[in-house]
Amino acid sequence: MMASAGHSDRRRPSRRQLLLGGAAAGAGAAVTLGAERAGALPGSTPAPTADSAGLNGERTVPFHGPHQAGVTARPGAHATYLAFDLLPDTDRERLRAWLSLLTDDAARVTQGRGALADLEPELAVRPAGLTVTFGLGREAVLRAGAEPPDWLGPLPAFTIDRLEDRWSGGDAMVLLHGDDPTAISHLARMLARDSRSFATVRWRQDGFRRAYGSDPSGTTMRNLFGQVDGSSNLGPEDDAFGATVWAGTEAPGWLRGGTSLVLRRIAMNLEGWDEVGVEGREAAVGRRIADGAPLTGGTERDPLDLEAKGPGGFTVINPAAHAARARVEDPAQGIVRLGYSYDVPVEPGALDARGRPAVSNVGLLFGSWQRDVARQYVPMQRRLAEADLLNTWTTPIGSAVFAIPPGCEQGGFIGETLFA
Repeated sequence: MMASAGHSDRRRPSRRQLLLGGAAAGAGAAVTLGAERAGALPGSTPAPTADSAGLNGERTVPFHGPHQAGVTARPGAHATYLAFDLLPDTDRERLRAWLSLLTDDAARVTQGRGALADLEPELAVRPAGLTVTFGLGREAVLRAGAEPPDWLGPLPAFTIDRLEDRWSGGDAMVLLHGDDPTAISHLARMLARDSRSFATVRWRQDGFRRAYGSDPSGTTMRNLFGQVDGSSNLGPEDDAFGATVWAGTEAPGWLRGGTSLVLRRIAMNLEGWDEVGVEGREAAVGRRIADGAPLTGGTERDPLDLEAKGPGGFTVINPAAHAARARVEDPAQGIVRLGYSYDVPVEPGALDARGRPAVSNVGLLFGSWQRDVARQYVPMQRRLAEADLLNTWTTPIGSAVFAIPPGCEQGGFIGETLFA
């Protein structure tokens, strides 16, 4: 006969007791529970052979270190962004407890271990490169009693924006990315569940890239326009990555060694894009659709030649092409892009530009890392808002900015520098 829910709850220690003290005996019980669930029961199905799960499922990205691992890790095939609004009574001490609790969850599950009192530890054993990145909005920094950087807040208004509250803002954020949506779903639910006493979920945004193994490692992603997206992106192995991403002496002390994240939800008009031929698409982008190379020739990684002219005397690359407008002359104003596509159900009654029933609701979750939003991201976005041929088929509908604290060592927690 199944035990009642009330009886079960009395026997099981709460997660807060386990993490914050007062339940040493309960912690032992939780360890025992995890061991029992992980072992094979008499008469159960034999364990699968070693290679049936796939080696990538066992891949882990170290959680602890000077920087948050999600900034430097290879982007996973799947991503989930969760934004939170703090509850009114989440003060400095409660904020500290919340960040400590979520850090403990993330540190365990990203390494393939169930979190404290995890009732589904089996879902954590194949992390497949899972990382968690924590971000803070202005309100969270202020409640911690720390100084926010000047750029931490809503971006300036751009004429192309049609922003919706349901995709914008937030007092805090976590980004999960990895190659297994099961691992992401498990941890996302745990983080949301463990936030109930401190914050409410403001929005969730899910994105994807090609599945792991579909392309050789290092291949630039394609968005749902078929466009190679991020050809000139820096990687952690590049000399300029650190100077582009990591906050330095210009930032408040608690943020040094961290960075910032801009997230823009960009709706893409695929029905309109369908009506454009390859030549028109390439003119709008400034690159060949097939391989991402500049229209002036070469390979994807070759620089644009914005001065090269064709037989008619006009520049080969239109000055309003996306690649031309996004190009950065000063390396100090560069950003590191993190893009994911989204594809969600069509909303009831939605119409395309011709008034026909819409058949798709897709777009791009455009993320970027940079040390200073005002000096790096905003100038580029202003150029794109003023004149970018791709604006014909794209509309920003969500926008958020977060400070990304540095990483932590074992025994610490993300955001601890706020409370130093």
